[in-house]
Amino acid sequence: MSEVRKLEPSVVWNHFEDLNAVPRPSKKEERVIAFMKKFGEDLNLDTYEDPCGNVIIKKPASAGMEDRQTVILQSHLDMVHQKNADTDFDFDKQGIISYIDGEWVKAKGTTLGADNGMGAASMMALLSSSDIKHPAIECLFTIDEETGMTGAFELEQGKLDGTILLNLDTEDDDEFSIGCAGGIDTNTSYDYTATDVPQDGQAYKITVNGLKGGHSGVDIDLERGNANKIMNRLMFNYDGLQIVSIDGGSLRNAIPRESFATVVADKAYKDEFEKRAANIKNVFKLQDGGLNIELEETDLPAQAMSVEDSKKVTTALQATHNGVFRMSSAIEGLVETSSSFARVQLGEGKFITQSLQRSSVDDSKYEVAQTVAAPLELMGCTIDHGGAYPGWAPNPTSEIKTVLETRYEALFNEKPKVMAIHAGLECGIIGERYPGLDMISFGPTIKNPHSPDEKVEIKSVQKFWGFLLDVLENTPAA
Repeated sequence: MSEVRKLEPSVVWNHFEDLNAVPRPSKKEERVIAFMKKFGEDLNLDTYEDPCGNVIIKKPASAGMEDRQTVILQSHLDMVHQKNADTDFDFDKQGIISYIDGEWVKAKGTTLGADNGMGAASMMALLSSSDIKHPAIECLFTIDEETGMTGAFELEQGKLDGTILLNLDTEDDDEFSIGCAGGIDTNTSYDYTATDVPQDGQAYKITVNGLKGGHSGVDIDLERGNANKIMNRLMFNYDGLQIVSIDGGSLRNAIPRESFATVVADKAYKDEFEKRAANIKNVFKLQDGGLNIELEETDLPAQAMSVEDSKKVTTALQATHNGVFRMSSAIEGLVETSSSFARVQLGEGKFITQSLQRSSVDDSKYEVAQTVAAPLELMGCTIDHGGAYPGWAPNPTSEIKTVLETRYEALFNEKPKVMAIHAGLECGIIGERYPGLDMISFGPTIKNPHSPDEKVEIKSVQKFWGFLLDVLENTPAA
């Protein structure tokens, strides 16, 4: 029996472990959809899968709570799949292996899936309960949140009756989110013809790894190293360098932790590389002290990208914005607009990049997307802006916000932080599908989501669960 299953509240942790036993990568949610449908049907509850794959499970109010507003609880089923380079793990076939590390639950070398598995597990605990006081609830389990919010965008209308939406996807237990950033993807491509390399040249394999990575929205202001930008600093503005291949980053919504490249240069490059590596490590010694940069001589290939095209690539990447673009003037400390340069691939005649721009101001979202695209377009790349999704505008007069603030202060003798977040939540999209919903987001404390360092605080799960039950018991009258 997993040690995690023995934690309290056991009903939540057991459902979390059951959920984590099911592979659930974005775009491949067939198994977890079937799992959730069977869960609802086995409880003899009204269970429905919409055409997109979202699962809705409804449960009537408990005795004495029939006069309260119907509450929609919402979490997403998919999770970000990231692992350390030295971890042997098949996300398509294996369940997540979690363990207790002091005050936290982590996974062995992979992402944990607490984002958003803790929310989904809590909803399962409510649905399976026989002694919890609650109004009529509609549990909405959406799909593909992490790679485009497809489930929210394609959510079938006319299937939900609730007037309040509790999104369980915020990651600090003393914070309530009442607004979020919208986003847009910027993808670029460039075709090239490889040329011969000089026979007196030297080929080198470059490795950049050991970075913390993290969520490309929530963690963007921490100024952690971006492996793609660091790799480019090691190649940029070196005369005669030819790029053979680059493979940097993995997921569009994760700060890239690793990048691998092969280049051809003269033998003096090794000394220049060591100088650059030392300078870069010094820059990131506080934010990302685990940064590792290595150079290894390798066999000389027959061909590589030309010197001219290699110069275009490294110049464009050097000029491409990454990180905070603008801070909010409305909410102190909130990132308004940012870009995360997530993916760089080069080889076999194709140069490809992927990045994600976020903003709580719609016009700024498109401005930063155009800024990111500009240097790549100048070098001749084809630009594709897609996957745009709206932000969620705060409602300071929200009735459910008042309920949560009041109950939080009564239970914990302190005021919660009520804020907007620089990340994508499904609330804005769902609010467009079901206008008029009174929405708020909260959850337990989760650190380093979207990276193998993801962890959830044990005591915060206890706090969150008790608070959720209290909120449901104090739901406003219909």
